[in-house]
Amino acid sequence: MACAGCGTGAEGKPSGCKSNGGCSSGGCNRLNVFDWLANIPLSDSLAPFDIIEVSFNNGSRKDFFRNVTKQFLDKGEMVTVEGVSGFDVGQVSLTGELVKLQMKKRRIEDTPEVKKVLRRASNEDLHRMGENKTREKEALIKARAIARSIGLEMKLTEVEIQADGRKATFFYTADDRVDFRELIKLYAGEFRVKVEMRQIGARQEAGKVGGIGSCGRELCCSTWLSDFKSVNTTAARYQNLSINQAKLSGQCGRLKCCLNYELDTYLDALKDFPEDADSIETANGVATLQKRDIFKNLMWYAYGDSNKQYPLTISRVKEIRHLNKQNIRPEDLKPVEVVAGKPKETDLGFADVVGQISLRSLEKTAQKRKHKDKEKQKHKQQQQGGKPAEQPAQQPKPKQQAQPQQQQQPKPKQPQQPGKPQQGKPQQQQPKQQQPQQQGKPQGPKPQPKPQQQGGGGGQQQPQNRPPKPKQKQQK
Repeated sequence: MACAGCGTGAEGKPSGCKSNGGCSSGGCNRLNVFDWLANIPLSDSLAPFDIIEVSFNNGSRKDFFRNVTKQFLDKGEMVTVEGVSGFDVGQVSLTGELVKLQMKKRRIEDTPEVKKVLRRASNEDLHRMGENKTREKEALIKARAIARSIGLEMKLTEVEIQADGRKATFFYTADDRVDFRELIKLYAGEFRVKVEMRQIGARQEAGKVGGIGSCGRELCCSTWLSDFKSVNTTAARYQNLSINQAKLSGQCGRLKCCLNYELDTYLDALKDFPEDADSIETANGVATLQKRDIFKNLMWYAYGDSNKQYPLTISRVKEIRHLNKQNIRPEDLKPVEVVAGKPKETDLGFADVVGQISLRSLEKTAQKRKHKDKEKQKHKQQQQGGKPAEQPAQQPKPKQQAQPQQQQQPKPKQPQQPGKPQQGKPQQQQPKQQQPQQQGKPQGPKPQPKPQQQGGGGGQQQPQNRPPKPKQKQQK
């Protein structure tokens, strides 16, 4: 992926990271090539190679052009080149002697028919290219709808419009041959451009679309892989992989290209294993080969009736195979004991030089906080629920005659319960205590006014000083 600072500056020169238009990782341009011959000086008699490689559409397509202007072009510069009945704008991806090797790899000859580089891309060329590139997404949607309406069995992957807007290339995939003569007429009338249809494979489609593989990296076909080699299931069998189509296939629906990466290493390691040892005979029966372990040089066998597998060394397999040729069946396979546990970690001799750290100061502060929290909770409980719990216990002791009255008073006790927790505030209790005395004389709060009358003095100040008495009883 390209970094956020990459871009083109004045006159099409690269700007941003100032790395001449290409990051070292190749992320600024797909299918980027590292020019390892750039720092090798040429002799005075040799002139630099006049053909350069130019990439279009962020590296999805590359082509070669002759630098007729004799200007020194850096990698990453935007240039204007010859197109189909017009011009096109691309990015310089490779210059110098390495272009010869790339042309030889693609079997392109240095002939006068090679298209030319017109000039460095101007601001007008870049602006016109940007306007035409914004039309590609809408053109792709419309082109798919037109192809579906005709009933053609094809899948359009990408639409590439030339920088001057005179030509459009439609890339598609199809299983069978498609007759798109009528389709070209509809596209030419709809988009008013010269239409070119180009068929690509499923792997090339995945390279153009891009994506993330099961390994967590970008697809190889969209970053660096340009040659697609055939992949068979035998490559998975040599590597002891399970033949599971869902796990072995990539995003293109074909077998993963990475199955061929380590195939040569596995083939070199399997040279020491005997080839004619698919089955061996013993006194217990015929044992068939299950898998080969190239890391431990073991061959796993199992009898037909059981699922248990026996690991054998290469020398033991060759010995049994030699005995079978002499019509001798050994009594036992003599398998090797394989330890599946993890290797023991070596003790590095770490010594605790600092020693134990005491956290008593922190523990003391935590205990003090807990003690304070408990005291606060007790104090709240005393203010809210302490008084109503003692008053019903005090009432039957001084007055036993009030018991028949209390039996008739179950109904008024219910409204008193929500009001009693407010007795902890003496100023708010005065209107609430006078109302039950005036409404019903036989109610329970009669013992409270009697001690108020005996004390004499200000009738309003005494009830304010009396409430702390039940607190003393609670503490006792």
